[in-house]
Amino acid sequence: MRFYGFAVAVGVFTLGACAGGEKNTADTTHVAVDTSSATTTTTGASSTTTGTATGGAATAAPVTGTTHTVNMVGDAKGYRFEPANVTVKQGDAIKFVVVSGGPHNVAFDPATIPPDVKPQLDANMGTDKMGELSSNMKMNPGDAVTVSFGKIKPGQYPFHCVPHLALNMKGVITVQ
Repeated sequence: MRFYGFAVAVGVFTLGACAGGEKNTADTTHVAVDTSSATTTTTGASSTTTGTATGGAATAAPVTGTTHTVNMVGDAKGYRFEPANVTVKQGDAIKFVVVSGGPHNVAFDPATIPPDVKPQLDANMGTDKMGELSSNMKMNPGDAVTVSFGKIKPGQYPFHCVPHLALNMKGVITVQ
C-alpha cells in the first residue's frame, strides 16, 4: 500500500510540475557554499566548494577530470539513459541532459549506496534536489544536472529516473 501512495504522490508532483506553463531552457548548475570558510570556487559554468562544513557534513567535491554526457530520452522506443552504463574515474563528472520525454531526474537508491559514500555523493549532487540522492525534475530539452564523482571511492553505483523507474529507465555508473 505504501508503494501506491508513493506512486500517486510522484504522479501528482509530476503533473503539477508539467502544468506550470513556464519554460526554462537554462542549463542548471549547482553552487554549494562552505559554511566554515565561505569559499566558493567557480570554473566555467560549474561551481564547486572545497573545505568541510560545520557539523562534519560533506561538501561538494570539485570536478578534477572529464565531464561525461548522458542523455535522458523518452520517445517511441521507450524511456532510457543514453548510455545507460558509464565508466568514470574518481574526480570525473556526469552531465545528465534532457533530450525528450521529460520530466526526468537522476536518483540513487540510498539502499544501494555504501554508507561511507552516501554523504559525499549526496553533497556532489549539489543543492538543486528533491531529496537525499535525488535531483530535482528537469522538464525541458537542454535542462541538465551535473553530478561530480570527486572523492567517490571505486565501485558500481546504480541510478534511475524516479518518474520512469517503472519503465526501466535506469543505469549503472562504475567509478574506477
